[in-house]
Amino acid sequence: MKNTVMSLHNVDVTEFLHILDTCKGNVYLVTREGDKLNLMSKLSQLIGLSRLIEGGKITEAFVICDNTEDESRLFRLNMFGETA
Repeated sequence: MKNTVMSLHNVDVTEFLHILDTCKGNVYLVTREGDKLNLMSKLSQLIGLSRLIEGGKITEAFVICDNTEDESRLFRLNMFGETA
C-alpha cells in the first residue's frame, strides 16, 4: 500500500500536536528537500515544526501517515479545523 503525501495549511499547532499524541502509527513530516522526520519523536516535532510555525499556526506542511485513521483525523483538522 502506498502512503499519500498530504499537504496541511494553516493548522493550529496545539490541535496538531494533540492529534500526534493520539496517533496509532507513524506520522512523517516531509520537507521540500525530501527529508522525512518521524513526528512521533518529540525531538523531531521540535526540529520539524519550529521552521513551519507562524503566529501559532503551521503555515504549510507535508505529512505521510502509516495509519489510515490517523490520516483521516489530520485531513479533518486540515479541512475543517476539527479533530473529532
